[in-house]
Amino acid sequence: MFMLRNVTKYLFGDTSKESIVEIPQGQLYLVRPLSPKGYSELIFKDAAATIRRTGQEYQYQLVIQRAYEEGEEELLAEEDGDDGNAEALSADKDEKTFLLDQGLHFRSEIRDGGEAVFAWRDLSGDPGDLYEFVCDRSVQASEVGTFEMVAIKCQYERKFRKPQEAATEKELQQFNFTDQTIPSASAVSSPTTKAVAPPPKPKAIEDSLAKQTKKDLSSRETKSRASDKELVHTMAPPSATEPRRTEVLVKERAELHLFDFPSGSFMLQDPSVVATVSEIGKWEYWLQISGVEREWLGQPVVADINPVFNFEYLSFIFNHYTEDGSAYSWLLRFKDQETEERFQEGLMRALWERLNEIKWTKSTDDERQYVLEAFQDLTMEDAENAAKEDEEGDEEELEEEQSQDDSQRAEEYDSDESADDVITKPSDGNTNSQLAVGYKHDRSFVVRGSKIGVFKHTPNNNLEFSTNISKVETPGGKLFSPKKVMLHSEDTDMILQNQDNPNSLYRMDLEYGKVVDEWKVHDDIPVKTFAPEKKFSQMTGEQTFLGLSHNALYRVDPRLSGNKMVESDLKQYTSKNAFSSAATTEKGYIAIASDKGDIRLFDKLGLRAKTQLPALGDPIIGLDVSADGRWVLATCTTYLLLIDTLQTGGKNEGKLGFEKPFGKDSKPQPRRLTLQPSHVAQFHHETKASLSFTPARFNTGVEDKETSIITATGPFIVTWNMKKVLAKPMAKDPYTIKRYEEEVKADDFKYGSDRNVIVALPNEVNMVAKQTFKKPTRESIAATPRASGRFGSKLRKSDVVNSPY
Repeated sequence: MFMLRNVTKYLFGDTSKESIVEIPQGQLYLVRPLSPKGYSELIFKDAAATIRRTGQEYQYQLVIQRAYEEGEEELLAEEDGDDGNAEALSADKDEKTFLLDQGLHFRSEIRDGGEAVFAWRDLSGDPGDLYEFVCDRSVQASEVGTFEMVAIKCQYERKFRKPQEAATEKELQQFNFTDQTIPSASAVSSPTTKAVAPPPKPKAIEDSLAKQTKKDLSSRETKSRASDKELVHTMAPPSATEPRRTEVLVKERAELHLFDFPSGSFMLQDPSVVATVSEIGKWEYWLQISGVEREWLGQPVVADINPVFNFEYLSFIFNHYTEDGSAYSWLLRFKDQETEERFQEGLMRALWERLNEIKWTKSTDDERQYVLEAFQDLTMEDAENAAKEDEEGDEEELEEEQSQDDSQRAEEYDSDESADDVITKPSDGNTNSQLAVGYKHDRSFVVRGSKIGVFKHTPNNNLEFSTNISKVETPGGKLFSPKKVMLHSEDTDMILQNQDNPNSLYRMDLEYGKVVDEWKVHDDIPVKTFAPEKKFSQMTGEQTFLGLSHNALYRVDPRLSGNKMVESDLKQYTSKNAFSSAATTEKGYIAIASDKGDIRLFDKLGLRAKTQLPALGDPIIGLDVSADGRWVLATCTTYLLLIDTLQTGGKNEGKLGFEKPFGKDSKPQPRRLTLQPSHVAQFHHETKASLSFTPARFNTGVEDKETSIITATGPFIVTWNMKKVLAKPMAKDPYTIKRYEEEVKADDFKYGSDRNVIVALPNEVNMVAKQTFKKPTRESIAATPRASGRFGSKLRKSDVVNSPY
């Protein structure tokens, strides 16, 4: 048996793969030879056995996963109906996991006729109980031997806390339990009598197994070598020429690794390089990486490099874009934390000075620390916590409503469509641009040029076309395309912004589908954006709302005669603050963000901000706040910022940053949410486009806690799990993705739930279940999305779901 010990060496090599080895087909039994409960129970009629890694070093799991025949899963789901307990237990029904430990007494046996069986103790059952996985007859003897050897080596690593390569024959022998018989899984004997032991494994079969394994290993090694030769690894591009340096900010030695797209892992390029960050002009900086034999990399220090520092692994990961538009992901590994900290401060100084055009030394110590903390990688996985969070996340997904992957789509609308069919390819040159989700009523509104489509949310979580507002025009009859829209007054009105008239806003009566009022806000102060008075004001009859110009915050009251700005509530700044976004809490606390990247928190309008959070330098393009005011979510082009406003120390302990200023001993720590650089590189590799997030939002509802965050970039929707984000440390890859064929124009959660997402594509509108999102992998990123199959074709009138979108 132990002639197989070298078979598994290559299986442990690729740590990027969760699964190590698999038996694709078999049956799982629970056998109770000594129990009055019954002799044998078939658990899974058709299943696969896998040995996979966990998030914790030297810990592995044996996983038996149920396989369904076509239609069987849907049939069982129908039988379960709406039984919440059944849904909650479905994870256990479909998959059983066992920590590979010596106590399992894991072993295999090949019976007369060639049937192969794995057996292990049921540690939670009665004495003598054991699980048996009976392999399908198509499984080769060599596969059985390899699977058992992998299990033995996993048990060795768990016991000795060191890699299996160091194991001796004698050490591995202690995990060999082939001398223990495996009773038959079929009920050939009475439950009250001792099971008949099957005959011992014939020596001829053992010899055949060893020979077959040697032959199989030789064949696989040959194929593996051939495959390696055929595999075209990612090659480093030529380095750009470094401009003349005016000042060196930091210079450190490190290892250099490049992310390899075919294998999905970082590959060592040079064991010793010098990474230098230098100033090359006024507010211009350069990163150069040089080896002994070649210049590896040269590029400007800009926000698109997406820097991530991970102090657990002493690494710095970043993206590199070449002149031809290609994207690469690089990793520098430093010798110790002190070296990485020096490099981090030098690089962040360059990035911050470029974005803010202010010298790093002129900022305060607190501001510098805030910036450095924001760019640290909080995704260092703590195995126990991450595993727990993953388990909780999986349970949540199992409680989702049934998948709506076949969700209703919206086709192009023409109010004069014939009774027979419509053409679904857009002809007006417009695309969907904005989305407003109703709080009071189950409606969503999609802006497309000077049209607005209205969609009803159905009980089975689809979208159903309701009506079309075909002409958005001023009371004077001038057609316009709304720049921004907001539902108002119990979702009966919609406030619209016309970029050609920046000092006014318009009210559309949704019952009549036309603009009925023009509100002149102020003669001299324009409206850059606006927000509700309180987070859930659109559910009430509240008439006032907030307005924002580049340097002023004010209240708008449509009931006033003349200009609608409430002068007494105007807070105007003399400096150009470049305000960009606003959001409010359930109590009416106000958060304001700017193109400079800073955030102000107010408890009341017209007064000074209680807290001003420093700018990282990137413009903030979107802002959201949790209902209770604890969490502020800011969107930048390539990352999100999640900020905890609750003060945990000092004289204002327990107060929010909206209510009291942060003390020197209680500064907020920003969580910078971004995609892993390797995922960014793969996104770019697939789409040839850089990251560009849409404004991120929490799920929301009066009685609901914020549990998820959603945004999109290009054809990908991304959703973060708040539990995983807030875990200490943050779980690895706390986000899932869904890819579409076209760019996602707008997205938001359905009101009152994080289970369903409403998505506006250029010419379609969907509602999809969050459970259809996948973990980011090479496969899910590169997956070709299913086309709707409707564009360019003619549809019957009865086929039309949503028209023009």
